[in-house]
Amino acid sequence: MSGIAIAEESTDSLESYASVPIAFTVSSRFRVEPVASGLEGFCFHEERVAEPYLKDYDAIRGEGPTRWRRWDLSNWGFLAAFVNKRRVGGAVVAWNTDGINMLEDRSDLAVLWDLRVAPAARGQGVGTRLMQHVEQWAQERGCRTLKIETQNINVPACRFYARGGCTLGAVLLHAYPELPDEVQLLWYKDLPVAETIGL
Repeated sequence: MSGIAIAEESTDSLESYASVPIAFTVSSRFRVEPVASGLEGFCFHEERVAEPYLKDYDAIRGEGPTRWRRWDLSNWGFLAAFVNKRRVGGAVVAWNTDGINMLEDRSDLAVLWDLRVAPAARGQGVGTRLMQHVEQWAQERGCRTLKIETQNINVPACRFYARGGCTLGAVLLHAYPELPDEVQLLWYKDLPVAETIGL
């Protein structure tokens, strides 16, 4: 898709940001199985789900962009993607914020908190452009690592992050007690050291 423009926004844009759906159809998943012996890790097998279903993170109670204001967002980055002035996607980066366990109390780590692309624009380079800007945003703040959470039911996202140079760093089988069939996957990407912008 040509003509993708990326703009940084403020928290005032969260309602507009939320207008881009994050929902996707789960038609396959990675079955994650511990290796039978030793400490050799896990095996991943992609398999079709018996009945495809819609997964919408924004529909989960207490979730969604307009509810992020319960945290201090002053150090977060809000990026939006536009094509012909039409909003087609966005990404949010969390950084240097108390109370966010994913940040591991590190000032040199940023978390890709959210990445979404409008259904009609998926697979056309919007996510890639957003990720480039996410990485640049984190580098400018002295971050050495970008951390990303996804699940084994989001096969397209897993493939996207792997293609983008991310490494699977953690597999948590019991991270979601209310969703026992979902496995948390944490991806990491090392970032080149860049000069900070004095924040």
